[in-house]
Amino acid sequence: MDRKVLSARIRKEKGKSAAKHLRAEGRLPAVIYDGKGVSTPIDVLESDFGKLFHQITRTTTIDIKLDDGRDVIAFVKDVQHDLVSDRVRHVDFYEVEAGKMIRTKIRVRVTGAPDAVRLGGVLETGVPEIEIECLPKALPERVAVDVTDLGLNETIFVKDLQLGEGVKILTHGDVSIASVKHVRSNVSEETAGEAGAGEEAAAAT
Repeated sequence: MDRKVLSARIRKEKGKSAAKHLRAEGRLPAVIYDGKGVSTPIDVLESDFGKLFHQITRTTTIDIKLDDGRDVIAFVKDVQHDLVSDRVRHVDFYEVEAGKMIRTKIRVRVTGAPDAVRLGGVLETGVPEIEIECLPKALPERVAVDVTDLGLNETIFVKDLQLGEGVKILTHGDVSIASVKHVRSNVSEETAGEAGAGEEAAAAT
């Protein structure tokens, strides 16, 4: 997985006035939080973050290069948008230690269209995300599950997922990701019932 890179400056001035001044310069106020309760105020170019934001997920690790020479590995924790323009106003990053295991939840994206659906099946999706544990370098950006070959009354479970070396899945293995259920047609049953009733009425006359 390619790590994304973002340049940032240590932010010395705080408050609404300072933040407004930064935005006027095309920069975004932001904060890096670590796991020890320490926060570092920074600012980044709005254009740089805008390009990056469309390429990442909430588990994408970012190499933040600070102007004091430090490199911080982090992922986006929260993004605040303007209610009217929807422009990004503030970003929170969460720092991770390179050699320390982290736990997080990652979204599961179901892709493809099972042929079994054309045979009367209905695709049912299960959990939208799973919990995993791994080192930051092994953190997957996304989980995509292809259901094209899923047959009638078949299920893909969490235990069927292969996320790569070093990634431990914490969600129970028997939890469903996706399944195709065979559903009987109510229309056919009602039509058959009506036909039977018609035959009985004809026989009675």
